[in-house]
This record gives sequence, C-alpha cells and structure tokens, in this order.
Amino acid sequence: MVDNLRVAGVTRLITPVQIKERFPASEAHLRLVSGARTASRAILAGHDDRMLVIVGPCSIHDPVSALEYAKRLADLSHEVSDRLLIIMRVYFEKPRTTVGWKGLINDPHLDESFDISSGLSLARKLLLDILDLGLPTATEFLDPIVPQYIADLISWAAIGARTTESQTHREMASGLSMPVGFKNATDGNVQTAIDAMSSSRTPHSFLGIDQDGATSIIKTAGNPDSHVVLRGGRNGPNYSENDILKACEALRKSGLQPALMVDCSHANSRKDPKRQLEVWQSLNTQRTTGGSGIIGAMLESHIHFGSQALGNDPSTLEYGVSITDSCMDWETTAALLRQS
Repeated sequence: MVDNLRVAGVTRLITPVQIKERFPASEAHLRLVSGARTASRAILAGHDDRMLVIVGPCSIHDPVSALEYAKRLADLSHEVSDRLLIIMRVYFEKPRTTVGWKGLINDPHLDESFDISSGLSLARKLLLDILDLGLPTATEFLDPIVPQYIADLISWAAIGARTTESQTHREMASGLSMPVGFKNATDGNVQTAIDAMSSSRTPHSFLGIDQDGATSIIKTAGNPDSHVVLRGGRNGPNYSENDILKACEALRKSGLQPALMVDCSHANSRKDPKRQLEVWQSLNTQRTTGGSGIIGAMLESHIHFGSQALGNDPSTLEYGVSITDSCMDWETTAALLRQS
C-alpha cells in the first residue's frame, strides 16, 4: 500500500442539497440576500453614495451571542440606512498562521472533535436566523467546498490576506454570486489583491462538488463585482490619503474601478480595537473631501470589548467576547456608526 499512509480516517459529509432541505431559505430570505447584493454592486459602481459597512465579530463561536449582536445591529441599521449599507460580518472559518481553532464550521464544539457536519448545520441555521431579522450577512470563504452549503445566504464575501494569492481562491471567487473583497497581502502588497481581482473576473474551470456532493468540473463565468480591501501590512497601516491615492492609481493602471474598502482592524489599527475609531474617522474625512475612492469599511465588533483565550473548558468562556481577534464593544460600535 502506498497511498493514504498518513490519513487517519475518512467520514462521509452531509451533501449541500441535504443541508438545504433541512434548513431551507424562504423567498423572503432570498429577496433580502439579492437586494443587498444589488445595493452593494451599486455602491461599487458609484451609483449609490452610501458607505458599505461589514461589521461584526472577528469570528462566530457562539450562535446565541451572535444572534443577540445581530438583533442590536439590525435595529441600528435601520436608523442609519440613509448613509450606510450595513451587512453583518458572520465569519465561520479562520485561517491560522500555524495552528489553532479554525472556526465554527471546522470545530463547532470548541473541543477539537471537528464535527464538521454539525458545524455546517449551525452555520446555515444562524445565517437564516440573522436574515429573519432583516439583516444581510457577509463571510470569508476559506475552504472552497463551503460555499456550496451557505453561499445562497451571503450578500458579500471576502478572500483573506493569506489566500488572496491562491489560485484556488481566485477560481472560487470567479464563480461566487455576490460581490467579493480581496484583502491586500499580509506584507501590505496591494498588487496581489489587484491581480486577484483581474483573475476572478475571467472564466475558470476547476475541481469542486455539485449540490449532491459529487466531485465535478466547475466552470465559471467570472465575477465582475470585486474590489480591494486595504488591511495594512507588516510595515503598518495603509489607509492614509496617500495610501488610498496610490491604490486607486494602481487599480486604474490595471483597468479596474478605483473603489476601495478599508479594514479598520488588523494592521490598520495595529491590532488595538480602540484604534478602529481613528481609522473610521479618517475614512469619513477623506470621503467628505470627495474623490477618495473609499466605498466601504470593515469593523471587528462584539457585545463586549477585547478577546479571551479558548482554553480547555468552553463552558468557562465569557459571554459575548471574541475568542480570536480583539473587538470593540457594542456601545463603541453603535456610537461610531452613528458618526457617519
């Protein structure tokens, strides 16, 4: 025997069609998803001058606190809807630099049992619950199989800094039905994201699965609704007026729309959640002066401030506190969004 020498086990997974039968989307859900996608495209094209805001926890580890957060955000989104298009950040997959918790889909019980079938079910159920509130959702797609299970419920998607250069993720993005934001690389290189945009706009053929879970050749038409997300890099933030101008010029040189989203967290806040407010205020000032190319922002926010270590006993976790990156608390988030 020469193959699968290091494979410890193989478990059949629930198929996309089975999970959608168990947790079906209603016509009202699909209208909300489609409407938010259309509005996002209008903002990207410059036909809607509102700001596209992707806001929510760094990652979802507790559906109960996530839904409480969503209820608060849904109420606030109506209050500021004339100025902001708010889409909740609902991230179920987390890329790791080395090792660590990979997200709710991969390890929903937070105990390294890796019950992925339950993770997919929890994720889809939570998305439906949030859509029931009238609040559209956004996520980062990391595993190229996952979109088959939940993409019909997502209005905006991200490709992260670690995967923007990946051919697999560029191919996947070319077939996604919603606008996609490509983050600049972790070293701050913006051209990587621009190249990803160009790639994802063209048709691709690649291996994937169909709705019945069968291995298939996926052929895409290309996704024209993409943009760069500036998240800073190893050398620091990249949201200054000069950084924005340089990124817009690089987009123009590539024949792309000079439309940018800025991630107020990560390197742009130097991983200090309190500094997200500084980034937000700078973006508002730049947008007020006109011609900045800034169409949106990302914010990491939860019910309570900061973060906590997962540890060995999930029952001891503090409610409403992130177990990945540190987040702003709800009160700070609400005040910030009302400043727009």
